[in-house]
Amino acid sequence: MSKVIAIFNQKGGVGKTTTSINLSSGLGKLGKKVLLVDLDPQGNASSGLGVDKNSVDKLLYDVLSLETPIEEAIYESSAENLEVIPSNNQLAGLEIEFAKAGNWETSLKDKLSLIKDKYDYIFIDCPPSLGILSVIGLIASDSVIIPVQCEYYALEGVSQLFDTIEMVKKSYNPGLEIEGVVLSMFDGRTNLSIQVVEEVKSFFKGKVYVNIIPRNVRLAEAPSYGLSIMDYDSKSKGSEAYMDLAEEFIYLQD
Repeated sequence: MSKVIAIFNQKGGVGKTTTSINLSSGLGKLGKKVLLVDLDPQGNASSGLGVDKNSVDKLLYDVLSLETPIEEAIYESSAENLEVIPSNNQLAGLEIEFAKAGNWETSLKDKLSLIKDKYDYIFIDCPPSLGILSVIGLIASDSVIIPVQCEYYALEGVSQLFDTIEMVKKSYNPGLEIEGVVLSMFDGRTNLSIQVVEEVKSFFKGKVYVNIIPRNVRLAEAPSYGLSIMDYDSKSKGSEAYMDLAEEFIYLQD
């Protein structure tokens, strides 16, 4: 059975797109058929998987705004068993268009329903904001993965994030649940990282994945080559961590 999962945190720099790219790629390596929907106007998930967001014919914007068939906006990525619906900064104007037009709430959900059964998992890389784009991503999803960085103010803004999820559950998507919390940018040499892990585990009570993503230079380098960390450096700590996370994710689905 296919599952749609939003990767969402309104804070920037928490490892959201890194997790979108590498968790999706890890699942592909494990034989799952995966689609990554780039709902962030920055389009970093697209370029990070080798899709040139500025030269492809069709983008997510075309699907949502111009009624382009969604199948025409799906592209192969550089990763095994992983396809991408790319975006670029055109998507930023969609919030204004939707606000004027109304009836935007299920726009993404309706489109994904047409192709949902072709994939084991569909991930949505949401923008780092609490605007319309993130809301349509949450409405379209069965669950949410929340990346949290192991740094100061890790839980800052989490109450707003919860409020948004609860608003979407109450008004549009009563079945929406928190799938799990991914801790990223962990540095075991610092007391701060260790303290943050305990703080986040206490706050999210049983929702935090066991496998934690370390701070890793190779992880930061990989997107500039249009590759997942597994395809860029399969022996790096970042690659091993995301493969372990993908295996944990699948285990928890059973």
